[in-house]
Amino acid sequence: MHDVIVSNINIILWVVSVAELGLVYVFANELKQKRNLMVVCMLAVAVGLTFDAFVVALGGIIDEFPIIFSQLRYIMHGTMVPLVLPICGYSLKLKKKGMCLVWIITVILMILGLVQSLHVELVETVVGANVRMATGPGTPVWARVISRILSFGTIIPLIISGAIVWKKFKISYMFTGGILMFVFAALGPATGNMDLLFLISMFGEVCMLACYYFYLKSLYGELYSES
Repeated sequence: MHDVIVSNINIILWVVSVAELGLVYVFANELKQKRNLMVVCMLAVAVGLTFDAFVVALGGIIDEFPIIFSQLRYIMHGTMVPLVLPICGYSLKLKKKGMCLVWIITVILMILGLVQSLHVELVETVVGANVRMATGPGTPVWARVISRILSFGTIIPLIISGAIVWKKFKISYMFTGGILMFVFAALGPATGNMDLLFLISMFGEVCMLACYYFYLKSLYGELYSES
């Protein structure tokens, strides 16, 4: 299976990229209909992840891809991913004081994500026919720690808040999205395919974004009109 994925990696990357772009489109449409900060955050996260996916995918067809785009990829990932926290807060229907605290933590994480992204050593990494710039061994330890905090500090709250939303409001999609994101992120290490971790995690991102969309449709009573 590993060899099959590697030999078709560019095709898979483009499928994932187009899927995420489609989700950006649907979130943009949702924002036109429901102008609220939760949808804004969902759209921003989708844009950041989609930019990430397209930059990686383009590495399979463009020789000497400008490094500035890889740097922007890290910057967008570091600053957009923390917006998962306000999504959790809004889904829990936290009151004003609670959301103020969530936004303070989010802004702090966004600043840390920006600082971390500017100190990552980028090295050329080749998997099959795809060439991308990835985190190198020269990246400071503190930057690696912040990167882990951004990852687990958003997935775990999403799972926990999703479980509460499921129990309290009978909508399971936030929890499902968090679990799927966690599972796909863990598949690389669990199966010994660390070289494919970046790709496997992208499937988790698509699932998470799709669950956000289904959550919105359920929240506003549009998913099953007959129910």
